[in-house]
Amino acid sequence: MWFRRTDEHGALLHDDAVIELRQYTMQPGRRDEFIALFEREFVETQEAVGMHVIGQFRDLDADNRVVWLRGFPGMPARRHALDSFYSGMHWQRHRDAANATLIDNDDVLLLRPARPGSGFAASAPRPPIGAKGQDGALIEAGICLLDAPAAQGFLDTFDRELAPRLRAAGAALIGVYVTESSENTYPRLPVREGEQALVWFARFDDVEAHHRYEAALLADESWRAALSRRLGQGLKHLPQRLRLSPTSRSELRG
Repeated sequence: MWFRRTDEHGALLHDDAVIELRQYTMQPGRRDEFIALFEREFVETQEAVGMHVIGQFRDLDADNRVVWLRGFPGMPARRHALDSFYSGMHWQRHRDAANATLIDNDDVLLLRPARPGSGFAASAPRPPIGAKGQDGALIEAGICLLDAPAAQGFLDTFDRELAPRLRAAGAALIGVYVTESSENTYPRLPVREGEQALVWFARFDDVEAHHRYEAALLADESWRAALSRRLGQGLKHLPQRLRLSPTSRSELRG
């Protein structure tokens, strides 16, 4: 069982040494159907076998995409938890309904905190089943694809040159992760192997706050210069930035 530990303030604690960043492409018009099914049937049942469902989101720039995050105490625990869930009766009962809403669910980055303390902090309890409404908050996931593991220079560059510009523009950084390079011990669920990435997560009060941040970055010569220096010298492409709206039961939110 997944026992819920809390700190002295009642915030939930998790040992997410490994996380998955999962991007799903949905059948046209079926995103909300998948989210409703997921939040009713697949949150507590995954956590009961040792996973942590960190958050689930609508991509604001792709109306057929769902993005979600789940965490594990480590790679052996990940293998055990995934096998327990996907071999279990609950998944078997609802698998066909879930799969019918999907076009693709293989876009998965396997990540670990970039440094001690750079993972997500303790969180408030998620809203209960049947909760409605959203608080307007927005989460940005910034995905940097790299020529080499982040520890070979790009992580230091991010900390020194890029993260300060993100904060100056208005981003509240809540997590920085890099590729977990261990072998995928549950090959039944593919992950993007052979890639190196650094992914940041930032919180914004609302869409307008994110618009102001984007405008500030666009006007920031230091940000543009830092990216220009790193293209072809560690950074393969400009970062992909996902604007993510937490669903009604997402634990990670504003």
